[in-house]
Amino acid sequence: MSYPASPAIQDILTELVFSATTGGGPGGQHVNKVSTKVTLRWSIQESAIISDEQKAILLSKLANKLTKEGELLLSSHESRSQLKNKEEVIRKLSSLIQQAFERKKARKPTKPGKAAVQRRIDAKKKLSEKKKWRRE
Repeated sequence: MSYPASPAIQDILTELVFSATTGGGPGGQHVNKVSTKVTLRWSIQESAIISDEQKAILLSKLANKLTKEGELLLSSHESRSQLKNKEEVIRKLSSLIQQAFERKKARKPTKPGKAAVQRRIDAKKKLSEKKKWRRE
């Protein structure tokens, strides 16, 4: 079974909905007057750009970040600039998408080395002997 490729962030940008609100972060009184916090909304289920297979992967891998309606919400209010916060939110989305489509390496089962086995056996013998002396 082949794993689908990650969708390009440039293609997805047309489907994203951005909103700006007043947010915390640095800026003093400036924060209270200017809408610099940027919130990104993306409805994965209604996306026309990504395939059904890609949707299924995103919906399962990002399930804890989705609203009840299946929308992905991301926000940023770290900068005083709305543009920088918008760029940061896009970077976060890109990172999430990349992580969702990364294949995890299969775990290779390993056996403990001979020295580790010997140390365990020696420790068991030592403990056994200590308990034996307590009984007497």
